[in-house]
Amino acid sequence: MDKKWSGMLMLIGSCHCGKAGWTLEGDPGSITACNCTLCRRYGALWAYDYEGERISVTGQTSSYTRAGTDKSSLEILFCPSCACVLSWRGLRLQKDGRRRMAVNMRLAPPDLVSDLPIDHFDGLDTFEDLPSKGRCVRDLWF
Repeated sequence: MDKKWSGMLMLIGSCHCGKAGWTLEGDPGSITACNCTLCRRYGALWAYDYEGERISVTGQTSSYTRAGTDKSSLEILFCPSCACVLSWRGLRLQKDGRRRMAVNMRLAPPDLVSDLPIDHFDGLDTFEDLPSKGRCVRDLWF
């Protein structure tokens, strides 16, 4: 574990108006930038775990699930007041009964996440991880 995270027990992210947010306990690991039709529009950067384990969402949320398809695998959770995208949740449980989740790291304090490495995921075409480019979160802010 990186020294920066060794003493951190919890990372907190919040929407713009402060009415909703998330917590992630421990080291967030590498952060994913995805190019799927949703993630590229939202500009989200994701850290993963499971609902009720290291991730929890706080406050009131609304959700979006892709309309017109019965193949949706996740829902997007956002603040109903300011519309910030907080997280996504899997619509189906894993084989072990756990529900996969990810939180949007763009809602975290920049100084705490700026040095986290970025993984790129091709959610648009191949649904595979792409080679690392050696970037970190701060490289995608501007």
